[in-house]
Amino acid sequence: MIRFILADLRKYWLGSAVVVLIVALAVALGVAVTLQERALRLGSARAADKFDLVIGAAGSENQLVLSSVFLQASPLPLMDGRVLTQLASDPRVAWAAPIGFGDSFMGYPIVGTTTALVNNLADGLAEGKVFAREGEAVIGASVALKLGDQIKPMHGTAEEGGHTHAELAYHVAGRLKPTGTAWDRAVLVPIQAVWHIHGMGHHDEAEVERDHDAHGEAAEPHEHHAADPDATISETWDADVPGLPAILVKPKSIADAYKLRQQYRAGATLAVFPAEVLTRLYATLGDAKRVLFAVAAGSQGLVAASVLLVTVIHVGQRRRQIGALRALGAPRRALFSIVWLELFVLVAMGLAAGFALGYAAALAVSGMVASGSGVSIPVNFARGDLGFAVALLAFAALISSVPAVLAYRQSPASALRG
Repeated sequence: MIRFILADLRKYWLGSAVVVLIVALAVALGVAVTLQERALRLGSARAADKFDLVIGAAGSENQLVLSSVFLQASPLPLMDGRVLTQLASDPRVAWAAPIGFGDSFMGYPIVGTTTALVNNLADGLAEGKVFAREGEAVIGASVALKLGDQIKPMHGTAEEGGHTHAELAYHVAGRLKPTGTAWDRAVLVPIQAVWHIHGMGHHDEAEVERDHDAHGEAAEPHEHHAADPDATISETWDADVPGLPAILVKPKSIADAYKLRQQYRAGATLAVFPAEVLTRLYATLGDAKRVLFAVAAGSQGLVAASVLLVTVIHVGQRRRQIGALRALGAPRRALFSIVWLELFVLVAMGLAAGFALGYAAALAVSGMVASGSGVSIPVNFARGDLGFAVALLAFAALISSVPAVLAYRQSPASALRG
């Protein structure tokens, strides 16, 4: 029987290949959607794990998380810098790290922050040391630079007409170990240097005020103070801290986290748990997944109907062959088994190819997302996928039985007359 089936498949190899390809493409769509949605959820959840609480100015929760945790370029409103002073002295806070962004280098975002974030973001440094002077920087694991390289910050992007700051050039002092987050593509510099470059220090504000008095109108912040690359950084905060887009906070306990969130969700500030914001985004992602999966299921239904139609026509065209086999004494059950097994093998091959294609497509999309965002997007099969595969095989077995029943019911005389 097996030899007969193999010989039949070789004889009709083109039609068999088309059936396998159609089934594979239909299955691949559903598999790719399932794997990609799961990978995005897992990757983004891991990326947000290191950040318990984010505090920013009142506004959009989603944008606050996307900008501060995933480093998606978008302007955030500034909150009063005194919030950082309060958090730094709060006994409920293990550490609080301000972040400031807006500059970039070779497509990598430059993030102004403190040694507290550098020391807690990854499991230590892969090489080098943490910045200690205004002209030093620590790069993420995926930044294509080496120790000692020079970084000239650009405000904005070249495509948007951005300009390079000539006041200060950073030098790479250290590299973080991989985190699997967007911070692997970031350049971390002292926030003190960022303030000085952009004229946001309290000395600069005094200069602006003097210019205002002298000319009778507001003046742009002067930058002739020139940030000193050899100046030792200071992370002692006072009442003159400039405005900040966000502060990453590590509470000492879960209870402290909820108390801090409640305290800073009122008035001009907004405090969020990144995990909670992601949960709401997952709900939106889940809706999109259901739509795509419905499209995939519809395409699989159409494929099943097409395969069934093709096989029924194929059985009809082989009526004489089936009649000859019956006339030579082949039992009906043998004919049923041959036709059923031949179609089931084709569909099963299509299912296997579909899972492989879907997995490959999900890997390709995850690779593109990871290269653009820095967030590691793990693509893996789960136990539930096995149930999905078994269900598809059971459906294939059912579909395959239809032409097999037609062959089973044919009489030798009617088949030979046809």
